[in-house]
This record gives sequence, structure tokens and C-alpha cells, in this order.
Amino acid sequence: MTYNFRVHRDGGLWAECIELEGCSTQGGTMAELRGNMAEALNLYLDEPPSSNMLFPPPRPFVRRSGVVAVRVDPRVAFAMQLRQARIRNGLTQADTARRLGMRNLFSYQRLERKSNPSLETLTRIKRLFPDVSVDAAIGG
Repeated sequence: MTYNFRVHRDGGLWAECIELEGCSTQGGTMAELRGNMAEALNLYLDEPPSSNMLFPPPRPFVRRSGVVAVRVDPRVAFAMQLRQARIRNGLTQADTARRLGMRNLFSYQRLERKSNPSLETLTRIKRLFPDVSVDAAIGG
């Protein structure tokens, strides 16, 4: 999963995510800016699990001068997709934990943060939320 950043060079280097309003950063060099874009993107998407904000999906890569594709950390991408699927389906975290057969709410809440779910857990999630894409999360 990648988002597009527009790079600006006025008085220094700074960039803004095209799809996510308010997601921006700066850097002294292009290498530093690239690292800062990834960090800003992951922090922006790794919001508190209690939030009900739905993020716009990434657009296909915009092939244009001054636009850079920035990859989301797969753990953040998966957690974001899971959280958004739950919200779109009108479920609470507790409802989702029960439907996934989890022992407690905390086990589910960890999935909405950076986590590394087991294949069994991924299978249960895919059954409950068919639109959650593991391929998109890992960059496939």
C-alpha cells in the first residue's frame, strides 16, 4: 500500500500527501525527506484505535514530476484496513473480538495497532471482512 506525496522545493524541501490532508513533513536533503515522509505517513495512519475516522484509500501512483510514492509499513496498513472494515460494518471492537472468537478485547485491540497476526487469525479476519486485503498491506 502506497500513498503519493508531492515534493516542494521552495526555500527547502517539504512534502504533502496528496490523498491525506494534513499529512506533511520536511527534510534537509531528499534522502532525509524520503525517510520523514514514511514516518509521517505511518504516524498519520496509526491513529488511536478509538477513532472512527475513515481514511481515503491510496490512489494509483501518480506519474508526475515532483510526486513520490511512499510505502506504508505493512503492519500499519493491515491495522488500518482492519479498523476501517470494522467501522464501515458498524461494529465495536468488542463485537469484532467476539465474532472472531477471541478470548478477550485486548487481543483484538492489538490487531488494530501494529501487530503480526497469525495465519489462523488472518483467515478468521478474511471471513468476517472479505474486503480486508492482505496483499495491499504487504505491497502485493
